[in-house]
Amino acid sequence: MPTGHLLLEEPIRMASILEPSKASFFSAMTKIVGTLGPKSRSVEVISGCLQAGMSVARFDFSWCDPDYHQETLENLKTAVKDTKKLCAVMLDTIGAEMQVVNKSETTITLQEDGEVVLTPDQGHEATPEILPINFDGLAQSVKKGDTIFIGQYLFTGSETTSVWLEVSDVKGNDVVCTIKNSATLSGSLFTLHASQVHIDLPTLTEKDKEVISTWGVKNKIDFLSLSYTRHAEDVREARKFLSTLGDLSQTQIFAKIENVEGLTHFDEILEEADGIILSRGNLGIDLPPENVFLFQKSALHKCNMAGKPAVLTRVVDSMTDNLRPTRAEATDVANAVLDGSDAILLGAETLRGLYPVETIYTVGRICSEAEKVFNQEHYFKKTVKFVGEPMSHMESIASSAVRAAVKVKASIIICFTSSGRAARLIAKYRPTMPVLSVVIPRLKTNQLKWSFTGASEAKQSLIVRGLFPMLADPRHPAESTSATHDSILKIALDHGKALGIIKSHDRVVVCQKLGDSAVVKIIELED
Repeated sequence: MPTGHLLLEEPIRMASILEPSKASFFSAMTKIVGTLGPKSRSVEVISGCLQAGMSVARFDFSWCDPDYHQETLENLKTAVKDTKKLCAVMLDTIGAEMQVVNKSETTITLQEDGEVVLTPDQGHEATPEILPINFDGLAQSVKKGDTIFIGQYLFTGSETTSVWLEVSDVKGNDVVCTIKNSATLSGSLFTLHASQVHIDLPTLTEKDKEVISTWGVKNKIDFLSLSYTRHAEDVREARKFLSTLGDLSQTQIFAKIENVEGLTHFDEILEEADGIILSRGNLGIDLPPENVFLFQKSALHKCNMAGKPAVLTRVVDSMTDNLRPTRAEATDVANAVLDGSDAILLGAETLRGLYPVETIYTVGRICSEAEKVFNQEHYFKKTVKFVGEPMSHMESIASSAVRAAVKVKASIIICFTSSGRAARLIAKYRPTMPVLSVVIPRLKTNQLKWSFTGASEAKQSLIVRGLFPMLADPRHPAESTSATHDSILKIALDHGKALGIIKSHDRVVVCQKLGDSAVVKIIELED
């Protein structure tokens, strides 16, 4: 088979945690985004992550330098070749993030009911009495009684490595705070979050732009995670910037909703963005605890109806240090799937956690079990009703393909596409069977050289629930004949058979474009 045909294949045989009976070409329909870092940057561990079910690798630029991330990415490329598993690349920006700077990396112990001063004067060393920060406008943004949170990469607000502060006074550019819980901070950087306070920092900083225009362009990133998105204009500005960078004009922007300000403008942000990341860590600080679940359900529903991927964070925090999630966390993952999440994003759990591969595998297993009880019939009717009539031509074809596949109990839906849009529309209706997106490359030129599109379109489907890409031979044009499509279809079917997802006498639904028409057909395989 041509090397261009990359597809998620069989998971690794991890004797201690993988059951042979569970082997399949994908761990779950729900995708898993893994953050690569100190505990997950070797070729061996990344290969394990890919085999366990990671389909998108996230690079968090709020810490470490581009050279460090480049080394990790080179290891990812090697792992992709070794495992023959496609993996997309996501660049996560710093955005309007405030940080405490601890240059000496000394351990700082804060005592409950004590006082600590936050100062923009970075000439100070970090001590239990004074913490230098990277933002000189905090004193102008907060008032007495406001809540400030400081913690390491993983926030809970209850553990001894994160601290709640209450503003007691503002003196010039300094903010005096009362310590609400005892905590010990260690490391060089801590994130500072002011609850429900507008911070006058740009969403796309100059440092972000530099990283995107160098590291991002060099590596042709598939996704940009736009941290601290607060307004639709933030997404428009980011897209305008990407459009100036040539190859990144097709990079998808995922708006990361992290505070009440972003939540307030959610509908217009969703309209502009290609997808949404619900950053529940910061949102859990900004929102009353009793409102978090309601926001999650509402936001996921809106993303589902818009046909845009929704990614959920902070689901198995305890697996950073433990091999098993808590009962509440396991239930949380399952509910995320039942609520309609396309993907689960793992942060500290894979970046600095002790069990990155096992965490990905465990989350995949929970997702897979939850998908078995997902009420597809109810979801389908709800989506059709929301879309309304008259449907667009493509929407009608997509919903018809899913309805047909469910009625005939097809083992798979195969969709021919060049942009990926048709396949994403099919996935929007959440079929119970996988959707194989056969991406047919298109030839393009910039007047100086020829090149093919298709690789990015294929990888960008790796964050969409139930969608699995296969890159077709570029010698087959996008606007091809029925005979040409039949030859690509045979390759796709043979590949499915080799992976064990298609068997003799199975029914397969095929969605393809012939000339100006789009057709859905049902085929039954012979011996």
